[in-house]
Amino acid sequence: MPHRILPLETSRMRIAVLLAALVSAVIVAVWAWLGQPVPMPATPLAAGEKMPCVSYAPFRPGQSPFIEGLVIPPEQIDDDFARLAKITHCVRTYSTEMGLDVVPAMARKHGLKVLQGMWIGRDEAKNRVEIDAAVKAAQQNPDVIDAVIVGNEVLLRGEQSSTGMAALIREVKSKVPVPVTYADVWEFWERNKELAQYVDFVTVHILPFWEDVPVAADKSAAHIGEIREHVGKVFGDKEILIGETGWPSEGRMREGALPSPSNQAMVIQELLALAKEKNYRLNVIEAFDQPWKRASEGTVGGHWGFLDAYTRDFKFGWGEAVSDHPYWLRQAIVGIFLALSVFVAGAIGGRGESMNTRRWLAVSGIALFSGLTIGRALVSVPVESLGVGGWLRGGSILALAILVPLVAAFAVGRQARAVALTQALDGASRRSAAPVERAMALLLAASVVLIAHVALGLAFDPRYKDFQFAGLTPIIMAFAFYALVAPPRVTAEAAAAEKIAAAIFLGSGLYIAVNETVANWQGLWTSALLVVMALSLWRLATAAQTR
Repeated sequence: MPHRILPLETSRMRIAVLLAALVSAVIVAVWAWLGQPVPMPATPLAAGEKMPCVSYAPFRPGQSPFIEGLVIPPEQIDDDFARLAKITHCVRTYSTEMGLDVVPAMARKHGLKVLQGMWIGRDEAKNRVEIDAAVKAAQQNPDVIDAVIVGNEVLLRGEQSSTGMAALIREVKSKVPVPVTYADVWEFWERNKELAQYVDFVTVHILPFWEDVPVAADKSAAHIGEIREHVGKVFGDKEILIGETGWPSEGRMREGALPSPSNQAMVIQELLALAKEKNYRLNVIEAFDQPWKRASEGTVGGHWGFLDAYTRDFKFGWGEAVSDHPYWLRQAIVGIFLALSVFVAGAIGGRGESMNTRRWLAVSGIALFSGLTIGRALVSVPVESLGVGGWLRGGSILALAILVPLVAAFAVGRQARAVALTQALDGASRRSAAPVERAMALLLAASVVLIAHVALGLAFDPRYKDFQFAGLTPIIMAFAFYALVAPPRVTAEAAAAEKIAAAIFLGSGLYIAVNETVANWQGLWTSALLVVMALSLWRLATAAQTR
């Protein structure tokens, strides 16, 4: 029987189906790997044992210390303390206002001890209110209040001098029947050693994530131990309390320091084990996530709690493995759906006629990068978006992460020519372009503006900025594969705008890589994306045949 040769279109469609299956398999495999639970060290707590002390702020989602006139309902604090009493012996507070005057009574009710804080800043009148309230609380509740903390990181913020703090500490100490201390990061204690003579014990903050040279999660416990020993030598026979230490569960990397659920669980359990081994006094920051902190400290600021802000439940179990992506299967399914939609868009654009292997490979590249990262983008945008501006940016990134791959795949199938920004910005150029080319030009213009906003933010003010690489990946890689196969356009105009944007993205990408260091894979990923976008814009700018 003679061998039958398949029609060319049927052969190409088989290639497309095989590529789609391969892309889908890769998406599932990557997400299954990402979703694997990370083993944890053995629980540091014996059966029935509780944490020594935890930082407590009473604010729930929608509440903030910056809301004028806000008073936290006593029932809310009562509920929080009922939960905390199951896991700790002690809470550390930071203020006496906004309804926190009920803390001693609530602590007594639930069998908790209190490290009573007072907020000291520049405003002397507000300082006086805090001091008077904390002194009164300590005088009336010496059975509950174990110590009074006169100010938190006041020297770090530059809101008082060491002389001024010494005077306040002496005043409070003369009025209360319990020990008195001051809390600040360990470096500022070392710079202001003279304060130690006025306190009953030294309260230092050791936060590996926020160190000038950030410390990775797997080295944090050792770092905390080294700093604690160093501080102990500096202050001789003074007792030391590690007043704040912990790890965030969400947010941008700082060099090799990655916020994640598994890293948070590991660091907290390792530092509790260290404290037991070395007999360190320890307070963990913090009990509940505080979403309001995102306004001043970025995404990471709102995710230091080991209890979720919304469910009020533990984010991990002692000694139990933790998955950083517990919903990985759903994210994989969403990614496969988008990837297959990209293949369908390419097939519709090609009408079964122009889709050679090279074009199917370009569509496959668009589908792969889109499918791999859209699931993370869907989870990241709500976490990283704050306020109207944040949600507008996050929503725009998400919309473009879906639209650009679909339209780019269609354009690849349709053999749309390389587009220019003038086709979006200039009416005459826009009218002369084919519909799919107009769409790609408009998406390119919107993407350039959005990517520039992210890139320049990371270049000039990066400390609290998220990288947003998951949402940018589908956008940038779709333009990259489109630029590789798009036929040149016929024009007499110079594409200066694309070259300027390319230079900005290239410069930003290279600077981010250097500034964030090679230890920061989020920074490197974002940097690589910006370089790819720069090269794609340059290719689009030069993909022109003179009319």
